[in-house]
Amino acid sequence: MFYFVKTNAMAIGLIAVSVSTVLASTSIPDPPSPEPVSITALPLPPVVSSNSTGACSKEINPNGTGCIANGVFNTFQSGDFLPDGKHVLAQVTFVGAPDAPDSASIYSGMHVILVKADDTTFHNGDPWKCVTCGVPAENAVGIDNAQYYYPQAFRDGSRLLIGKNVLDCGPHQVASEECTPNNTFIYPLYWGVTADGSGATGALREQRLHPDNTHIEFSAFTFSDGVLGELAYFARIRFNPSPNTGIPLAPRYDVVNVTGLYSTEEPAFMSVVDGNRLAINYSAITVGESRGFNGDGSEITYIGNSWESCNVDVFAVHLTTGAVRRLTDNPEYCDPVAFSPDNKWIAIMDTRGSGRQMFIAGMRGIPPLVDIVASVLPSSTRNNGVRRFFEPYLLDFYGDRGAYNGQRIIQDRVYGFKYVNDSNNGVPGSGSISDPEWNGMADPRWSLDSTRLVFWQTHTTSPNCGGTNPLPCYPSKEPGGRDYRLYVATFTSRKPSLPVPVSEHDDVIPWGTPYVPGSAVPKSDRLASGIYTLHGKASGYATVNLTWGNTTSQIGTVSVEYRNCSDDGHSYLNGHERVAASVANVYVFSFDWYSDFTQSGSVNATKKTGPSGYQATINVEANVLTSNGSLTTTVDGVEWTSPLSGT
Repeated sequence: MFYFVKTNAMAIGLIAVSVSTVLASTSIPDPPSPEPVSITALPLPPVVSSNSTGACSKEINPNGTGCIANGVFNTFQSGDFLPDGKHVLAQVTFVGAPDAPDSASIYSGMHVILVKADDTTFHNGDPWKCVTCGVPAENAVGIDNAQYYYPQAFRDGSRLLIGKNVLDCGPHQVASEECTPNNTFIYPLYWGVTADGSGATGALREQRLHPDNTHIEFSAFTFSDGVLGELAYFARIRFNPSPNTGIPLAPRYDVVNVTGLYSTEEPAFMSVVDGNRLAINYSAITVGESRGFNGDGSEITYIGNSWESCNVDVFAVHLTTGAVRRLTDNPEYCDPVAFSPDNKWIAIMDTRGSGRQMFIAGMRGIPPLVDIVASVLPSSTRNNGVRRFFEPYLLDFYGDRGAYNGQRIIQDRVYGFKYVNDSNNGVPGSGSISDPEWNGMADPRWSLDSTRLVFWQTHTTSPNCGGTNPLPCYPSKEPGGRDYRLYVATFTSRKPSLPVPVSEHDDVIPWGTPYVPGSAVPKSDRLASGIYTLHGKASGYATVNLTWGNTTSQIGTVSVEYRNCSDDGHSYLNGHERVAASVANVYVFSFDWYSDFTQSGSVNATKKTGPSGYQATINVEANVLTSNGSLTTTVDGVEWTSPLSGT
């Protein structure tokens, strides 16, 4: 996945909508107490290390129902619970199948399986069942089967959203024995992007199903002025049995009545008022990448402009009113997010607790000024190649606030937690569920009764450890040395709750922009080069010098001088920071960073670079960081320093 395009106001040209309504603070209750959790591993097909024909032998899988590939990238991804709460979806990669006409030949390539989540098996004795294997070609015309990412279940139990396709088993439940390959159909999604309706679908990504099961949100890359960006959309999906335009001319789900989640008519997140005074509009809607919906479908979640410097958070915006609220405010990085169907809880994957982002975001209350050119860096340093530093956390509906930063779902025997393989909690290489060499991945998903959560982890592998990398590698202790694993967390003190009522949402998003096929990607007016002043809400100010580059490789430079600047009247910023950003190509960004400023008052903190500054180059496609120098943030005596290259 690409992460740099999610928040970068300069590179993306995020377009904002100003609204005056936000969630009233008086309506927010006290945070909940932690609750007990039991975590159980789910079974998966056997792993085989070879993709040679027949490598998946009857000795490895006696039932002849396939073997899966190992690896941590594009090989596996967990998905939704089915509505019955007894099955979990997962994308897998089958390898080593025999040649046809062997019946096991269908277990080859990317597929979607159901995994039993209730300790039972299917009729053949397997705790899994492939639902895409063996589907006749005439039942799957024009589909995109390169990836079936983020598999999601419709609430009718007979349909699935799998990547850019919809699987339909007609009158049969997907989990039933009656749902066979011959009566399974897979239909492609088709988003028309040409004025005359011709051509292939637009390149949609990150699709999430609305709770009304008739709409989706999705994102799409843009490319403008040499820079990759991203915009988000809301749309209805409608089955079209016999299309007469576009490709394929086969039964499909058309993506229609599309609304861009942006507007060119309203003030931006950051603007200039009264001459050279800089203003930040925290009620602006700045949807970079959409991430899903809340429980009743009234809000869409997204990654947008940071409210604090280098602090990447998840927001929600009401689809009708445009009211914005910040769901996370921890200085660590978050983007995977899922609301429970009863709309009371939020599950996130977050780097909080790892310290990964504290070197760049640990000092709180800094306005997002250098982010004008630098947001690519904190959006990408939270990874080390394919390694994530995520852990699953539980928040209530209202999200982070005050000292409440949610409940870490994986703990060391606290609050009555029960784990599998937990004899060495927290020990690297132990293979326990809290082994720090195992990290969470996107997306966590809820059962329909809001009592259980499915999530998955991957194992740190070379080159993100071992060899010339100073970090050691540890062998996986999973069956077959598998480098990914699937878990269900059960909140044992909860009683099942019904999903909140969901009405079919209107196609119209009042604050959005109706998408016209063939229209140009909208552009926003960025701040002009110049010297600006941002006044603290309580005291002081920041002088901001912005200079855009004059070549295709130069993004620009932001210099900030803080003078007793404070928004809360309790902590005060003094000192300076300067960041120059450049881009070698679409994916490779470089930053020349100098920081030397302090925070005093209720918090004593510093953010400083070494004598020669901090030079960082990151490939945002591969999330590979190369750096020189150092950037260190110290908060009340606790120090965090920038990660070494390759770590």
